[in-house]
Amino acid sequence: MKKISLIYVLLFVFIFSCKESSKVVKTKRKVATIDSITVKKHLYTLASDDMEGRNTGTPGIEKAAKYIENEFKKIGLSTYDTLKNYRQTFTFKDKSSKKEITTSNIIGILEGKSRKNEIVVISAHYDHLGIVKKEGQLDSIYNGANDDASGVTGVLALAAYFKAKGTNERTILFVAFTGEEMGLIGSTHFGKGIDASKFVAGINLEMIGKVPSFGPNTAWLTGFERSDFGKIIQKNLIGTGYQLFADPYKKFNLFFRSDNASLARLGVPSHTFSTTPIDVDKDYHQASDEAETLNMTVITETIKAVAKGTESIISGKDTPTRVVIEENK
Repeated sequence: MKKISLIYVLLFVFIFSCKESSKVVKTKRKVATIDSITVKKHLYTLASDDMEGRNTGTPGIEKAAKYIENEFKKIGLSTYDTLKNYRQTFTFKDKSSKKEITTSNIIGILEGKSRKNEIVVISAHYDHLGIVKKEGQLDSIYNGANDDASGVTGVLALAAYFKAKGTNERTILFVAFTGEEMGLIGSTHFGKGIDASKFVAGINLEMIGKVPSFGPNTAWLTGFERSDFGKIIQKNLIGTGYQLFADPYKKFNLFFRSDNASLARLGVPSHTFSTTPIDVDKDYHQASDEAETLNMTVITETIKAVAKGTESIISGKDTPTRVVIEENK
């Protein structure tokens, strides 16, 4: 009898130890981090020659779409609305070629808790210019590392971060928009199918791979004066060593040149974060926009700042004012 009792005791200890080990593993999986290794992996994959510049409607952008889909699946995001998968597929006519192009926005959702009917969008465009052959130019692949593989990298990193954190009271939509370079095609299509009153903020990431004119650990925000979104971010960044500034490039009309505009025109306080000194950037829309030209620390720290800066909006503590959309303002 004593031997049998001893066996039961050992068996109990073994089972309890397994359960505790399992708990430790689960706890480790829930750690919310944004690290430069993962950032570099996403960036170099999306901006590789294998993606052929990710021009909308080409095999190259299809490879990028599959990569983003697979990452959303690994993270554990749900599909949006009535979609059967992460793709919001549609067809449009290209104004330049007059051809019909079928393409997809890639959308994943992290449902909120107490305020799940209030939606925050975190977005970037995953298309670029593709292959452009010019006389005397050896490199014809326009990789679009900064524009906007860097932004998509941010979307993927933030999706993993907020999923692991698990504290979002509001629902978060993570969207990789298509056709931005052709005229905000993907985000415009997305905007046509939403109830804008349910969307409380748009967080768009565009060209976050270079040190801004304001110096290290800074970023700038388009349309800063059009809502109090930027002021909320500034408040949340106090004490972090990272600063957010208003867009210093007003003459470029950048607020209406990125995907945030498609939501902003519907009244959503949707703005774009960027770090690039666009007025002097020699790689903008050039074949030289390669991953090697970007600063992994800048990208990583900016993504961390976006996570911290938008925290109170995602938790439901702060709600930005609706955007002022007059384009001549």
